Amino acid sequence: MVQSKSFVFTQGWDSEMVVDYRINEDEFHKISLLDCDFFIRKPPDPDNDVYDFREMYVTPPDTDVYAIPRVLAPMPQKYIRCAKSDFSCYNVTEPPIDAPRDPLYKSERDVLKVYLTKHYRNRRLGDPDFVLDFEEIYVIDSKTKSISRAKVLVSVPGGRSRDRRHDLLVIRENGNSFRIIHGSEKDDPTAVIEREEWNKTRQDMERHLSKLRDFSVSNWF
Repeated sequence: MVQSKSFVFTQGWDSEMVVDYRINEDEFHKISLLDCDFFIRKPPDPDNDVYDFREMYVTPPDTDVYAIPRVLAPMPQKYIRCAKSDFSCYNVTEPPIDAPRDPLYKSERDVLKVYLTKHYRNRRLGDPDFVLDFEEIYVIDSKTKSISRAKVLVSVPGGRSRDRRHDLLVIRENGNSFRIIHGSEKDDPTAVIEREEWNKTRQDMERHLSKLRDFSVSNWF
């Protein structure tokens, strides 16, 4: 544990409480999302992947009005190494109707959530036994300006003593459902896309047919 002169313990405070000081952003991991910027204290480390969840702030994008974020689950009281990944979508703007020959506008990528996945036993990235601990994932949500711990369903035999190198994380339901399966159960990407498209087609057809009858849901599927 490295003591910092400017450390301010912010857990347990009232969430969304604006603080009356400015932070040194160089001492923090800056995580830029669609609706906010998230700051988590960054202890000095050559790998630059250590997070200290005891001090966190949230701001509107690219401003210096710092507030305490909503913490919806107990956070680690020690430094942990995490891998950062984004849950995002692309917005493609169509060309104007009155000028169809104009080129498509550049698509914009909106980061809706960020997942911080713990390194198993805090191993460094170059460690020969390095693996991610999918049971411990922290979710930063842009919309609610909050951080919480994901509820992960483990459907792999072996429990905590299993070989985690074969773990596969499946995220569904718009980034809200987390499940760990064995790598051998991995679906073919084409099958996943076809299944998702079929579900959407079924919903669209059901919505269309519901306009033509006096009950909302049928069992024709």
